[in-house]
Amino acid sequence: MRSPLLSVRNLNVRFGALHAVRNVSFDLEAGKTMALVGESGSGKSVTALSVLRLLPPTAAIEGEVIFKGQNLIGARDRDLRHVRGNDISMIFQEPMSSLNPVHSVARQIGEVLATHKGLRKAAARQRTLELLDQVGIPDPASRMDAFPHQLSGGQRQRVMIAMALANEPDLLVADEPTTALDVTVQAQILALLRDLQQRLGMAMLFITHDLSIVRKLADDVCVMTEGEIVERGNTNTVFDAPKHAYTKHLLAAEPKGQPAPPNPRGDTVIAAEDLKVWFPVKRGLLRRTVGHIKAVDGVDIEINAGETLGVVGESGSGKSTLGYALVRLVSSQGRIVFLGKDLQRNSLRAMRPVRADMQIVFQDPFGSLSPRMSVEQIIAEGLEVHMPRLKRAEREARVVEALSDVGLDPESRFRYPHEFSGGQRQRISIARAMVLEPKFLVLDEPTSALDVSIQARVVDLLRDLQRRHGLTYMFISHDLRVVKALATNIIVMKDGQIVESGPSETVFQFPREPYTRALLAAALNLDTYVDSAKT
Repeated sequence: MRSPLLSVRNLNVRFGALHAVRNVSFDLEAGKTMALVGESGSGKSVTALSVLRLLPPTAAIEGEVIFKGQNLIGARDRDLRHVRGNDISMIFQEPMSSLNPVHSVARQIGEVLATHKGLRKAAARQRTLELLDQVGIPDPASRMDAFPHQLSGGQRQRVMIAMALANEPDLLVADEPTTALDVTVQAQILALLRDLQQRLGMAMLFITHDLSIVRKLADDVCVMTEGEIVERGNTNTVFDAPKHAYTKHLLAAEPKGQPAPPNPRGDTVIAAEDLKVWFPVKRGLLRRTVGHIKAVDGVDIEINAGETLGVVGESGSGKSTLGYALVRLVSSQGRIVFLGKDLQRNSLRAMRPVRADMQIVFQDPFGSLSPRMSVEQIIAEGLEVHMPRLKRAEREARVVEALSDVGLDPESRFRYPHEFSGGQRQRISIARAMVLEPKFLVLDEPTSALDVSIQARVVDLLRDLQRRHGLTYMFISHDLRVVKALATNIIVMKDGQIVESGPSETVFQFPREPYTRALLAAALNLDTYVDSAKT
């Protein structure tokens, strides 16, 4: 038998008193895919980061990580620099915190190609164009000189994937690589990864909370909880006949239930008429405007009290920009009426007291949480601004309640964002918004970074809060299972416009538009769609 490409033996990782990874061992052969699955905080990402020695200096690592016969745990920094990005590449979970905000897409991918392949500027730019096209960036030539903040969350994730695949590595470590992607692009990326495996003999260590992806992509699976592997084996065997109680719990967990019934007498909380958000495209030495990116183009919506409007569509369709425009975080044209008041007439100063009643949960939790503030300070900040008369003990009690509501230990409130997993950071973001009990809440992909069991709990939480407080939501998501469980009405967006709208049940059962049917088909049968995307 040939030796495995990667062999992990008795891996232990400690952060002070916290034993994050306990005696983890597994083998990965060339050309195969091993999936690490488990709930947020189970040790998946820490295990993956250990392979490339990317953990902070405070981490104490024991054990062996053997790659091509070399123990990376004891390797010199010079040897690790040759392996990283060349023989082993990594797709990180949060693209906004991994991409340099002051460098263009072309420069960041070109840097990888220049460092490891020695490509000159013209050749690197051509190869960058090919990579962006491979990972499904629309009109890649116009996006090469864009900066990360000018791309949607899904587009940023695809740039990260292009960077990781630039040098055609032997091993790709993918930490939630499709988390921010809609179902159609997700299928394209999975098809691309399959094709690269077959063409290059590339192995993958795939970390995800989406079990439907694991079933379609992975040869073998390791199930982790509390830093330990509790079950491992062939993917079909583990999924069809799970032995461990935790594995059975994961497989059974998914968002369930029905959205709250619409209130026929509910007053309109927020409405928009002919809403437009156009971003100028500037070129030339004098940076003249030569066109516009029509992120939102003439949208009309109305959301009544106690309802949830689901907003679905592919990455870059304008979903998030619509949400930002409604809460006045981006400039827009058109009319926005919130609780009977025209917000477009409000100055920034006049908007401040309104923001207690309208909150937003952003797509990228790490980028929206201050790294210098504790979780308690982050969640309490809104209370200090909008409810200054609360005593300190009252603020602390509200913070504790908010953390408990989203499934986090209140004792963790003294820690900082970098000490939490991606899914835990997303829950902190939800707690920060919920603590003010707003009347209108924009949820921009709030469950995208969460494992399925926490997704179900968050959906139940959102429904419960909505019922108790009469909250009104705009729920932006590419996960149609979650939208179906929560949304009263749905709008489907494409190229900045609404192509279909109506009650949730009607749109799901009787979609009129081909675009809507394609989205639903991709969500309901990912395996078939992966194969069709590949061809």
